Amino acid sequence: MIKNKKKYKIKIVALLLAIFMIVPVVSGCAETKSQKYLVDLEVWGSFDDNNDFSEILAELRAVNPFIEKVVYKKIPIDSYESELIDAMAAGNGPDIFLVNNAWMPRFEDKVAPAPNDIIIEKDFRANFIDIVANEFIGKNGEIYGAPLSVDSLALYYNKDLFNAAGITSAPTTWSELLDDSKKLTRIDEVGEIKQSGIAMGTIENINRSTDIVDLLMLQNGAQMPSRDSISFKPDYSIGKNVLGFYTQFSKFSSPAYTWNKRMNYSIDAFYKGDLAMMMNYSWHMDTIKSKNSKLDFSVAPIPQISSDKPVNFANYWSFVVNKNKQIKQKEGKTPINNEIRIHEAWQFLKFLTFKNDGKFTAINHKTKNKKEYVSKIDPASLYIEKTKRPAARRDLIEKQKTDPALSPFAYGNLIAKTWYKKNSNSAEGVWAEAIESINRGDFTTDQALRSVELRMAQINK
Repeated sequence: MIKNKKKYKIKIVALLLAIFMIVPVVSGCAETKSQKYLVDLEVWGSFDDNNDFSEILAELRAVNPFIEKVVYKKIPIDSYESELIDAMAAGNGPDIFLVNNAWMPRFEDKVAPAPNDIIIEKDFRANFIDIVANEFIGKNGEIYGAPLSVDSLALYYNKDLFNAAGITSAPTTWSELLDDSKKLTRIDEVGEIKQSGIAMGTIENINRSTDIVDLLMLQNGAQMPSRDSISFKPDYSIGKNVLGFYTQFSKFSSPAYTWNKRMNYSIDAFYKGDLAMMMNYSWHMDTIKSKNSKLDFSVAPIPQISSDKPVNFANYWSFVVNKNKQIKQKEGKTPINNEIRIHEAWQFLKFLTFKNDGKFTAINHKTKNKKEYVSKIDPASLYIEKTKRPAARRDLIEKQKTDPALSPFAYGNLIAKTWYKKNSNSAEGVWAEAIESINRGDFTTDQALRSVELRMAQINK
């Protein structure tokens, strides 16, 4: 009997020890006062309003006890980059901010990669489509950004003008586009363009004109600069053909003539019904509808050279984390350092952009203790539903492939590419000057391409 009591006491003691050992690890609630902390985060962007994030931020407080407040600040796009650079130089920049994918080479030394205990490369690649992985994973597997949306080019076309010309569907190849543009172009007896087939050939009056040139280079198989090989040395014949193909639409003597520098801005010409086709991104669907709600238009996948090797061009924004910021300590609160700030900024981005399957694991930076919380929402899915933007996540792209409005962009995102530019603004300027010099008659396509090669090499050296 005594022997049985001893065994019973030993079992009780062992059970209690096991409980005390397990509970701190599982719950994450065993921190002392000095191990607890609260972080405030400031997020900058240009396109979203506070109500796009209101439900997400409300749920964040339920799944992460280490973030007290997140403030979103919307900056006008025209001044966004300059305000951001000035604020960061003064040490007063945001904790998290949106950066255009083409800006990353200029901002990589200013942003903090994700801590390995929050996001690893394998999970990142599984969550996001290839273009995101290609642009926001560093040479050693560092994760530099996390987007909610990716955008790629698609073909906008006026259905009324297509019907009137007897064209039953949008072109799928460039040769079809060329033929359709000729059918859709109307030029009067004095040579004035009354109706344009396609907005191509010039720079200043075509929205994102240099992106179209980049698209043509990539579709034609040009070996453009990458992070691992930054020299600009595309095949000469490809570059010459691209410049010739693009500028033919604004050359008066060309059979393809349909556009010139005197035309209205491409978006304006399209919503006014004077332009049959333009290439653009998804965000301008709302622009067109707001300008002319009665315009009967549709959007189709971007034309291709080869259906076997389709290529699109991406232009989008990703959230990144500011590497250095002056931290304002809160009176009466546990002091935090830059590592804690970066840790919590990335915890927020993981919650915001990754698929969560109804749960989120929060990690205390100081103790490394973890606790799993129930999440009532999938933030990225909620954001995409609310804003109607093409997704960055693989599972959400799959759903959007059947969406009548977004399917061209969803498909385009899967085949999207870009190329590495140390200074994207300067690179766009090089293409612009080359096109304009050809249109003015100052350069032949050969001379313009030689100039492009020389100047692009200087940008990426």
